[in-house]
Amino acid sequence: MINVVLYEPEIPQNTGNIMRTCMAFNIKLHLIEPLGFSFDDKYLKRSHMDYIDEVDYTIYPNYEEFIKKNNEGQFVFFSRYGLKSFEECIFDSDKDIYLLFGKESTGIPKNILNMHLDETYRFPMKANARSLNLSNCVAIGAFECLRQVGFDGLSKTEVIKGADWLLK
Repeated sequence: MINVVLYEPEIPQNTGNIMRTCMAFNIKLHLIEPLGFSFDDKYLKRSHMDYIDEVDYTIYPNYEEFIKKNNEGQFVFFSRYGLKSFEECIFDSDKDIYLLFGKESTGIPKNILNMHLDETYRFPMKANARSLNLSNCVAIGAFECLRQVGFDGLSKTEVIKGADWLLK
């Protein structure tokens, strides 16, 4: 199973957009507190639209509790400080995969990244670009992971309007 982990997300619109992405890609979402918003936040509701009931998510009080409950699988950390470029990342479809992303203001703490240097990746970008938007990073990382494992369980055709909608 593919999992997205958000370490202390701060911006409700990003988290709502990530919830929508996780629902569409059939990815489990893990949220590590503290969160910078409440689930009653009007911005969160607007960005995830009506998908919250379809999102598989769990909230943890801290990183230690998350690791205690999810300690096996492939863990891939994303940071602008990663020593490896993202195209080097090979996802192992035989394991649960955890894609970890940090909070918008400061990312994943340095002490956590230092313990996982070989599993920490950076998205290539212009040298003077500080960072990409969190929800965009999640979409990029999740899509590449899904591509490598074959989009298992996802529809490759339009089912709501029909596969031949463009032909009508």
